[in-house]
Amino acid sequence: MLFGAHVSIAGGLFNAPINAAAIGCEVFQMFSRSPRGGWVAPLDKNIAKQFKENCEKHNQKEWYIHAPYFINFASTNPRIKHGSVAVLREELERGTMLGAKYIMTHLGSYKDVGQKEGYKQLIEGLEKVMKGYKGTTQFLIEISAGAGNILGDTFEEVGAALHHKKIEKYNIGVCYDTQHAFASGYDCRTPKAFDETLKKFDKEIGLDRLKMFHCNDSKPELGSHRDRHEHIGKGQIGLAGFKTILGDKRLKDKNFIAETEDDEIVQDLKLLKKIRDK
Repeated sequence: MLFGAHVSIAGGLFNAPINAAAIGCEVFQMFSRSPRGGWVAPLDKNIAKQFKENCEKHNQKEWYIHAPYFINFASTNPRIKHGSVAVLREELERGTMLGAKYIMTHLGSYKDVGQKEGYKQLIEGLEKVMKGYKGTTQFLIEISAGAGNILGDTFEEVGAALHHKKIEKYNIGVCYDTQHAFASGYDCRTPKAFDETLKKFDKEIGLDRLKMFHCNDSKPELGSHRDRHEHIGKGQIGLAGFKTILGDKRLKDKNFIAETEDDEIVQDLKLLKKIRDK
């Protein structure tokens, strides 16, 4: 069980592992491009080599890529819909060059097309992203907080997509965001509540699909459907909740990425390691 944070790539991708080590990361997450779109710096073998050398030099065990924010499989805008597919496939290929273990993405919102059509577009889009992909970076769906007709805010919805007859063969995994799941109504504050949550996850998705965590406390209450992160132990999940999550033996080999504000990220990582080591 290793801990890290989302770090900056300012000045070049090869700076990410340096930035990660500076705040105490054992693993780290980054964007490989601007999260809001626009020009993308080309990636070549020399950049990838320098990046991986820095990961080794700074003792980073694994690294992950977060997809850009504009991804929306259910968009009515053809540029966004087709662009989402193209960008995700490109990110998988870039991830493979960089040796990234996973790339994770949100799925988008079906507010303009309705749930049925949105789900249809999601399946079509996922199939296009994965068809013919031979790389080593695994594709993950991130659990959403559920605000505004969001795709992927329930275990049932994520499971239905992953186990669809056109998608199941691609072995897509899940990134479990503690804040998003909490906001979507999945409790983790006590061993009993979290056991029930993981059993629901196993039933609808399968614990074998659970690959990593985003480790964030929650400013809003359980079931709020609001995406607002808080520092570890200072939100509605609380210290007891994180002791419950990190102490669950089913998760002993999972890694955790904190996506909290920079002002206290070092303290968050120290606290998480302290809980683990106890």
